[in-house]
Amino acid sequence: MNRVPLARRVQIINCLVEGSSIRSTERMTGTHRDTICRLLVEVGEGCATLMDEQMRELPCRRLQVDEIWAFVLKKQRQVMPGDDRSRVGNQWTFVAIDAETKLVPVHRVGKRDLPTAVAFMNDLAGRLSNRVQLSSDALAAYVEATERAFGAAIDYGQAVKFYDAEPAGPGRYSPPKVTYSERNVIVGQPDTAHISTSYVERQNLTMRMSMRRFTRLTNGFSKKVENHKAAVALHFAHYNFVRVHRSLRVTPAMEARVTDRLWSLDELVERTSA
Repeated sequence: MNRVPLARRVQIINCLVEGSSIRSTERMTGTHRDTICRLLVEVGEGCATLMDEQMRELPCRRLQVDEIWAFVLKKQRQVMPGDDRSRVGNQWTFVAIDAETKLVPVHRVGKRDLPTAVAFMNDLAGRLSNRVQLSSDALAAYVEATERAFGAAIDYGQAVKFYDAEPAGPGRYSPPKVTYSERNVIVGQPDTAHISTSYVERQNLTMRMSMRRFTRLTNGFSKKVENHKAAVALHFAHYNFVRVHRSLRVTPAMEARVTDRLWSLDELVERTSA
């Protein structure tokens, strides 16, 4: 990897964070796909370390959490009894976002189960400097995970959506129609007007647009879980520190006072790769 000049590394990473696939990046940069994958893992792991170091004592006030689906190597129905289920099949990315600064302080890739939700919430709780209001959807694991991580020191509500019972027809990929929704108080005294998951759901869309491996109905899915986790870490480091948020006109990290300046992609790559 040391033989790849910084300018070429930046060019490759720029393609990846803009949603290009590995093979299209190979064609655009003239770099072999194996080298691109090695660079992705190296920079992605560096971004995970960077985020862990920077996201501390955060003064967030209103957080939203959600999880987004993808898969590694094969879809869940194709997973065989002899496969390592931690490495193949469904992989869910749990995401937290600050509704005010749009900062993503923490994420976690894993299964959509209680252990992953608990680890995610414990990680989130350890990065905050004050009591927060938390909003989630109706995933049952969030209730126990939040109680374990925060106890009673949180104001927590769920935005629950109810969908049309009409089954999806053949070839239909759009989600069912939302018939109505409720805002339920779970713990503390959350402001019901701010019980919402709209910002984190918009972040899910940003992820699908910015990472080719999250695009549905393509062959660009992740083949290795290490590459998948690296791509997610790279996305959020770039989103927090490099990409200017359109409504804020600064990066989320600047808005949250995690940093006082705009980072360049060159600096991010240089700090996270050899």
